[in-house]
Amino acid sequence: MRANYRMQRLHVSADLGPQTAIEASSEQFNYLANVLRMGEGTKVLLFNGRDGEWQASLTFPTRKRIVLICTEQARPQPAPSDLVFLFAPLKVGRMDYLVQKAVEMGAGSLQPVITQHVQGKIGSLDRLQANALEAAEQCGILALPKVHAAVKLKDLLETWPQERRIIFCDEDSATNNPVNILQGIQEKHLALLVGPEGGFSEEERVLLRACPFVTAIPLGPRILRADTAAVAALAVVQAIAGDWGK
Repeated sequence: MRANYRMQRLHVSADLGPQTAIEASSEQFNYLANVLRMGEGTKVLLFNGRDGEWQASLTFPTRKRIVLICTEQARPQPAPSDLVFLFAPLKVGRMDYLVQKAVEMGAGSLQPVITQHVQGKIGSLDRLQANALEAAEQCGILALPKVHAAVKLKDLLETWPQERRIIFCDEDSATNNPVNILQGIQEKHLALLVGPEGGFSEEERVLLRACPFVTAIPLGPRILRADTAAVAALAVVQAIAGDWGK
Protein backbone atom coordinates (compact mmCIF):
# COMPACT_ATOMS: atom_id res chain seq x y z
CA MET A 1 0.00 0.00 0.00
CA ARG A 2 1.46 3.34 -1.04
CA ALA A 3 1.75 6.35 1.21
CA ASN A 4 -0.83 9.14 1.25
CA TYR A 5 1.22 12.19 0.26
CA ARG A 6 -1.66 14.64 0.67
CA MET A 7 -1.73 14.37 4.46
CA GLN A 8 0.85 15.69 6.90
CA ARG A 9 2.97 12.95 8.47
CA LEU A 10 4.55 13.09 11.92
CA HIS A 11 6.92 10.75 13.71
CA VAL A 12 6.09 10.03 17.36
CA SER A 13 7.85 7.83 19.90
CA ALA A 14 4.69 6.62 21.67
CA ASP A 15 2.89 3.39 20.85
CA LEU A 16 0.06 3.70 18.32
CA GLY A 17 -3.32 1.99 18.36
CA PRO A 18 -7.09 2.56 18.23
CA GLN A 19 -8.12 5.69 20.18
CA THR A 20 -4.59 6.23 21.47
CA ALA A 21 -4.12 9.83 22.62
CA ILE A 22 -0.71 11.40 22.01
CA GLU A 23 0.25 14.90 23.06
CA ALA A 24 2.16 16.85 20.42
CA SER A 25 5.59 18.13 21.38
CA SER A 26 6.18 21.87 21.55
CA GLU A 27 7.87 21.75 18.14
CA GLN A 28 4.98 19.77 16.67
CA PHE A 29 2.45 22.15 18.23
CA ASN A 30 4.18 25.16 16.68
CA TYR A 31 4.37 23.46 13.28
CA LEU A 32 0.77 22.24 13.23
CA ALA A 33 -0.95 25.23 14.85
CA ASN A 34 1.20 28.18 13.85
CA VAL A 35 2.92 27.16 10.60
CA LEU A 36 0.27 24.96 8.98
CA ARG A 37 -2.67 26.67 10.76
CA MET A 38 -4.44 23.38 11.38
CA GLY A 39 -7.65 23.43 13.37
CA GLU A 40 -9.74 21.10 15.52
CA GLY A 41 -10.51 17.83 13.75
CA THR A 42 -7.82 18.10 11.07
CA LYS A 43 -6.47 14.72 10.05
CA VAL A 44 -2.76 13.83 10.09
CA LEU A 45 -0.76 10.61 9.80
CA LEU A 46 1.41 9.27 12.62
CA PHE A 47 4.14 6.63 12.62
CA ASN A 48 6.70 5.37 15.11
CA GLY A 49 8.65 2.77 13.15
CA ARG A 50 6.88 -0.10 14.96
CA ASP A 51 3.09 0.04 14.69
CA GLY A 52 2.48 1.05 11.10
CA GLU A 53 0.89 4.32 10.05
CA TRP A 54 -2.21 5.69 11.81
CA GLN A 55 -4.64 8.42 10.90
CA ALA A 56 -5.23 10.80 13.79
CA SER A 57 -7.41 13.83 14.52
CA LEU A 58 -6.20 17.03 16.14
CA THR A 59 -7.86 18.13 19.35
CA PHE A 60 -7.09 21.28 21.35
CA PRO A 61 -7.64 20.69 25.11
CA THR A 62 -6.23 24.19 25.65
CA ARG A 63 -4.98 26.94 23.37
CA LYS A 64 -1.38 25.82 23.97
CA ARG A 65 -1.82 22.06 23.62
CA ILE A 66 -2.61 19.63 20.84
CA VAL A 67 -3.60 16.03 21.51
CA LEU A 68 -3.65 13.63 18.55
CA ILE A 69 -6.30 10.89 18.70
CA CYS A 70 -5.63 7.78 16.58
CA THR A 71 -8.74 6.76 14.64
CA GLU A 72 -7.68 4.03 12.19
CA GLN A 73 -4.61 2.37 10.78
CA ALA A 74 -3.72 3.68 7.33
CA ARG A 75 -0.90 1.22 6.57
CA PRO A 76 0.51 -1.82 8.39
CA GLN A 77 4.13 -1.88 9.49
CA PRO A 78 6.36 -3.23 6.68
CA ALA A 79 9.46 -5.35 7.15
CA PRO A 80 12.58 -3.19 7.47
CA SER A 81 14.81 -2.76 4.44
CA ASP A 82 17.75 -5.16 4.41
CA LEU A 83 20.11 -2.89 2.46
CA VAL A 84 23.09 -1.61 4.49
CA PHE A 85 24.51 1.73 3.34
CA LEU A 86 28.20 2.22 4.14
CA PHE A 87 29.56 5.71 3.52
CA ALA A 88 32.60 7.83 4.24
CA PRO A 89 31.56 10.99 6.12
CA LEU A 90 31.34 14.14 4.00
CA LYS A 91 31.26 17.81 4.90
CA VAL A 92 28.14 18.71 6.85
CA GLY A 93 25.82 20.03 4.13
CA ARG A 94 26.59 17.25 1.71
CA MET A 95 26.36 14.59 4.41
CA ASP A 96 22.88 15.79 5.39
CA TYR A 97 21.85 15.38 1.76
CA LEU A 98 23.58 12.00 1.52
CA VAL A 99 21.75 10.57 4.52
CA GLN A 100 18.37 11.87 3.42
CA LYS A 101 18.74 10.45 -0.08
CA ALA A 102 19.98 7.11 1.22
CA VAL A 103 16.84 6.77 3.34
CA GLU A 104 14.62 7.80 0.42
CA MET A 105 16.32 5.17 -1.75
CA GLY A 106 15.61 2.38 0.71
CA ALA A 107 18.64 2.03 2.98
CA GLY A 108 17.70 0.10 6.11
CA SER A 109 20.93 0.73 8.00
CA LEU A 110 23.37 3.66 7.92
CA GLN A 111 27.01 2.93 8.77
CA PRO A 112 29.64 5.69 8.57
CA VAL A 113 33.06 4.32 7.57
CA ILE A 114 36.36 6.09 8.21
CA THR A 115 38.73 5.91 5.22
CA GLN A 116 42.18 7.34 4.56
CA HIS A 117 41.01 10.27 2.42
CA VAL A 118 37.89 11.10 4.43
CA GLN A 119 37.26 14.86 4.64
CA GLY A 120 34.20 14.98 6.88
CA LYS A 121 33.54 13.73 10.39
CA ILE A 122 30.60 12.49 12.43
CA GLY A 123 30.00 15.20 15.00
CA SER A 124 26.75 13.73 16.30
CA LEU A 125 24.77 10.59 15.55
CA ASP A 126 21.69 12.57 16.59
CA ARG A 127 22.12 14.77 13.50
CA LEU A 128 22.28 11.71 11.25
CA GLN A 129 19.19 10.28 12.92
CA ALA A 130 17.34 13.60 12.58
CA ASN A 131 18.08 13.71 8.84
CA ALA A 132 16.97 10.10 8.45
CA LEU A 133 13.76 10.87 10.33
CA GLU A 134 13.04 13.96 8.22
CA ALA A 135 13.42 11.93 5.04
CA ALA A 136 11.11 9.23 6.42
CA GLU A 137 8.44 11.80 7.32
CA GLN A 138 8.54 13.42 3.90
CA CYS A 139 8.66 10.24 1.81
CA GLY A 140 6.18 7.93 3.49
CA ILE A 141 8.78 5.57 4.94
CA LEU A 142 7.57 3.61 7.98
CA ALA A 143 10.56 1.42 8.84
CA LEU A 144 13.17 3.80 10.27
CA PRO A 145 16.79 2.99 9.38
CA LYS A 146 19.29 2.13 12.09
CA VAL A 147 22.15 4.61 12.52
CA HIS A 148 25.48 3.21 13.73
CA ALA A 149 28.63 4.76 15.14
CA ALA A 150 31.52 5.32 12.73
CA VAL A 151 34.05 2.51 12.27
CA LYS A 152 37.38 2.28 10.44
CA LEU A 153 37.26 0.49 7.09
CA LYS A 154 39.84 -2.15 8.11
CA ASP A 155 37.94 -2.95 11.33
CA LEU A 156 34.66 -3.15 9.41
CA LEU A 157 36.04 -5.68 6.94
CA GLU A 158 37.63 -7.83 9.65
CA THR A 159 34.31 -8.38 11.41
CA TRP A 160 32.00 -8.35 8.39
CA PRO A 161 29.43 -11.20 8.06
CA GLN A 162 30.49 -13.29 5.05
CA GLU A 163 26.92 -13.88 3.86
CA ARG A 164 26.32 -10.17 3.16
CA ARG A 165 28.01 -8.97 -0.03
CA ILE A 166 29.53 -5.49 -0.08
CA ILE A 167 29.27 -3.64 -3.38
CA PHE A 168 31.78 -0.82 -3.55
CA CYS A 169 32.01 1.96 -6.08
CA ASP A 170 35.46 1.81 -7.68
CA GLU A 171 36.32 4.89 -9.71
CA ASP A 172 39.33 3.07 -11.20
CA SER A 173 37.29 0.23 -12.65
CA ALA A 174 38.32 -0.88 -16.14
CA THR A 175 34.73 -0.67 -17.44
CA ASN A 176 31.90 1.87 -17.23
CA ASN A 177 28.86 -0.41 -17.04
CA PRO A 178 27.84 -1.92 -13.66
CA VAL A 179 24.83 -3.86 -15.00
CA ASN A 180 26.49 -7.17 -15.89
CA ILE A 181 28.38 -7.26 -12.61
CA LEU A 182 25.26 -6.62 -10.52
CA GLN A 183 23.23 -9.17 -12.47
CA GLY A 184 25.77 -11.81 -11.50
CA ILE A 185 25.39 -11.28 -7.75
CA GLN A 186 23.61 -14.21 -6.10
CA GLU A 187 23.49 -13.09 -2.46
CA LYS A 188 20.20 -11.73 -1.12
CA HIS A 189 21.81 -9.67 1.65
CA LEU A 190 23.65 -6.64 0.30
CA ALA A 191 25.59 -3.59 1.43
CA LEU A 192 26.70 -0.62 -0.65
CA LEU A 193 29.95 1.19 0.13
CA VAL A 194 30.57 4.71 -1.20
CA GLY A 195 33.94 6.35 -0.59
CA PRO A 196 34.96 9.89 0.37
CA GLU A 197 35.31 12.94 -1.83
CA GLY A 198 38.98 12.08 -2.33
CA GLY A 199 38.21 8.50 -3.33
CA PHE A 200 39.63 5.28 -1.91
CA SER A 201 43.39 5.00 -1.51
CA GLU A 202 45.23 2.33 -3.48
CA GLU A 203 45.85 0.45 -0.23
CA GLU A 204 42.11 0.45 0.53
CA ARG A 205 41.27 -0.63 -3.00
CA VAL A 206 43.65 -3.60 -2.72
CA LEU A 207 42.20 -4.47 0.70
CA LEU A 208 38.63 -4.38 -0.60
CA ARG A 209 39.36 -6.40 -3.73
CA ALA A 210 41.08 -9.09 -1.63
CA CYS A 211 37.88 -9.77 0.34
CA PRO A 212 35.81 -12.63 -1.13
CA PHE A 213 32.59 -10.95 -0.04
CA VAL A 214 33.31 -7.66 -1.87
CA THR A 215 32.34 -6.77 -5.45
CA ALA A 216 33.58 -3.63 -7.22
CA ILE A 217 31.35 -1.78 -9.67
CA PRO A 218 31.91 1.25 -11.93
CA LEU A 219 29.50 4.18 -12.13
CA GLY A 220 29.79 5.25 -15.73
CA PRO A 221 32.33 7.35 -17.63
CA ARG A 222 31.94 10.59 -15.66
CA ILE A 223 33.53 11.76 -12.42
CA LEU A 224 30.83 12.14 -9.77
CA ARG A 225 30.84 13.94 -6.45
CA ALA A 226 30.57 11.54 -3.52
CA ASP A 227 26.96 12.50 -2.72
CA THR A 228 25.94 12.20 -6.39
CA ALA A 229 27.75 8.86 -6.67
CA ALA A 230 25.81 7.57 -3.68
CA VAL A 231 22.43 8.35 -5.24
CA ALA A 232 23.49 6.89 -8.60
CA ALA A 233 24.84 3.74 -6.96
CA LEU A 234 21.76 3.25 -4.78
CA ALA A 235 19.52 3.60 -7.83
CA VAL A 236 21.38 1.08 -9.96
CA VAL A 237 21.78 -1.43 -7.10
CA GLN A 238 18.10 -1.23 -6.14
CA ALA A 239 17.00 -1.53 -9.77
CA ILE A 240 19.15 -4.54 -10.63
CA ALA A 241 19.89 -6.39 -7.40
CA GLY A 242 17.64 -4.72 -4.82
CA ASP A 243 13.94 -4.36 -4.03
CA TRP A 244 12.77 -2.37 -7.07
CA GLY A 245 12.16 -5.57 -8.99
CA LYS A 246 10.24 -7.30 -6.20
